[in-house]
Amino acid sequence: MSHRIQVALVITELEVGGAERCLAQVAAGLDRARFAPVVYSLAARPSESRGALVRQLDEAAVPVRFIGVRAAWQIRAAVRTLRSLLAEQRPQIVQTFLFHANVVGSLALRGSSAPRLIHGIRVADPSWWRQAVERRSTMRANKVVCVSRSVADYCAARLRVPSDKLVVIPNGIAAEAYRDLPPADLRQFGVPPGRHAIVFVGRLHPQKGLDWLFSLAPRLFEQLPDHDLLLVGDGPERGQLEANVRARGLQPRVHWAGWSPLVPQILAASELLVLPSRWEGMPNVLLEAMAAGLPIVSTRAQGVEELLGPLADEQCVDFGDTEAFLDRMRRLAENRQAAVETGRRNRERVAQYFSRAAMLQAYEGVYTSLVTP
Repeated sequence: MSHRIQVALVITELEVGGAERCLAQVAAGLDRARFAPVVYSLAARPSESRGALVRQLDEAAVPVRFIGVRAAWQIRAAVRTLRSLLAEQRPQIVQTFLFHANVVGSLALRGSSAPRLIHGIRVADPSWWRQAVERRSTMRANKVVCVSRSVADYCAARLRVPSDKLVVIPNGIAAEAYRDLPPADLRQFGVPPGRHAIVFVGRLHPQKGLDWLFSLAPRLFEQLPDHDLLLVGDGPERGQLEANVRARGLQPRVHWAGWSPLVPQILAASELLVLPSRWEGMPNVLLEAMAAGLPIVSTRAQGVEELLGPLADEQCVDFGDTEAFLDRMRRLAENRQAAVETGRRNRERVAQYFSRAAMLQAYEGVYTSLVTP
């Protein structure tokens, strides 16, 4: 009989994203002499083109179960199915990631004291209804893993999570994998030859502040006549954002890549990453950009200053501070030597403080602490 700790890792879906990548890294990287992980996705299996994380888990011999939820009204069925699957596995640890998985996981374990439940909260969402739901679901959790100290402060203040439940585990990255990557040919995304790319990577959602970015884009493009904006990602706001671009006459300078599996290569081909978010948790794309040696211009959303540390002041502004945002962009875009040096220091910081090995060690420590007498 195995004495390994049985771990259930539950997430909303397994398409490529920051939280999904973190889960896959944890599941694949846990010490198999001590842990036996199984992954549960509330959603259906992603398409082949978006199934990179599923393939990563398969290659690591991590079992993956898909519950197949496609709509909010199926939540009761999701709870029943997850409860049944967990009864088969009999895990000692259930770790949930993201809002829907936190809620479904909490409901699936209601009335049971056997598995130890860990919620993963990765964003400081300002929605009052979401805070109310998550406040209730975290009451069942034994621990709440927060992706940054900013998110832990949010959990304490808004979700009323007791301090002894809160654990901060930042994202980690294999920074060495981003060195010397061949840059993508940006012409495939509509960027003309000879143009310099300022890149945004993320979900096209009001959270990301792209409406504000487009409002200042005419001035940005006037000041930087040789630069274009490349948007990588998809989401519910795409149609509205495209209309915004057309209304401002920005089409020749704004390019839409959509979802792409080539983010590391796109970063390698870009000069600057921009992140104008209203709120965050600890944006994974900043880790990727730092590992790729890119300079960054970002708002001071949750987790950003923790990632950048002493490099934050020269790369961060408050959301809505148009003059400061334009100034940071112009300085880094016009001074190539300064941009390269900032990117070099970003790369050194991410390698030193945000390694994947450190993240795995922290998760293993939490799991062990909850099952060790």
